[in-house]
Amino acid sequence: MKILHLDTNHPLLINQLQAYGFINDEDYTSSKSAIEDKIHAYDGVIIRSRFSIDKTFLDAATNLKFIGRVGAGLENIDGDYAQKKGVQLIAAPEGNRNAVGEHALGMLLSLFNNLNKADQEVRSGHWLREDNRGIELDGKTVGLIGYGNMGKAFAKKLRGFDVEVLCYDIQDHVGDANAKQVSLNEFQDSVDVVSLHTPQTPLTLGMINCEFINAFKKPFWLLNTARGKSVVTKDLVTALKSGKILGAGLDVLEYEKSSFEDLFTSEIPEAFQYLITADNVLLTPHVAGWTVESKEKLAQTIVDKIKNRFKM
Repeated sequence: MKILHLDTNHPLLINQLQAYGFINDEDYTSSKSAIEDKIHAYDGVIIRSRFSIDKTFLDAATNLKFIGRVGAGLENIDGDYAQKKGVQLIAAPEGNRNAVGEHALGMLLSLFNNLNKADQEVRSGHWLREDNRGIELDGKTVGLIGYGNMGKAFAKKLRGFDVEVLCYDIQDHVGDANAKQVSLNEFQDSVDVVSLHTPQTPLTLGMINCEFINAFKKPFWLLNTARGKSVVTKDLVTALKSGKILGAGLDVLEYEKSSFEDLFTSEIPEAFQYLITADNVLLTPHVAGWTVESKEKLAQTIVDKIKNRFKM
């Protein structure tokens, strides 16, 4: 079987597939149309987020048997059409779930204790102790929207704290010893922290908007390590200004390109200008799942799944 690699990944991915008898070609620079011209010669494709795999691409890939996505989300792949064409989708959410859980916890503790703000103040010669009095996580109720690989990983990290963890998910019976599954009404009545762990789907696009935010009984803290387009940024800013949202840790942004490699194509939006100056907002560049360890684990997960499904 011949595999075309479209993005660079951990070397073990190609090395192990080669050892298992797969033929591996690499093309990290050609245009999408150039790839489409030769994709008929390949049985498999491995990609991160370089470009979308749409109907045109899949129609050209007449011998394609699988698409390996070195990551968790599959929104850049036309999964329904791939399924109709008999192409298997292979993702690796197991590979970076621990990294995402640790990143979410780090963001939350930083926000609660003003770590980023205080660090910048001390570097500027300001020693403001009372202004940086923090709050403790113990005693809070943490709510997770989406309780799959990422939500479960974050809930596991919270076991060392005296917190109640609730989860809301469209799937039934996903709760476990680390998180109690509740209705949306109970979720919105109870939580102090909301953390998003959902894929990008029609249901989650623009999910965190004014109506959704205002349905919460208490002001709350928001974390998003999932997908940027789940949060309507201007509505988030409105809630930050009013105090309905107490602070936000955002690893992803509404303005990201679909490749996740770039942010803006034009001028900086007004809502984002507010975020970058707000002391109660923490921003990172879509790296919650990007650790030294997760790079290896993501690649290993893809190798293992390909080997198990297409034994040579």
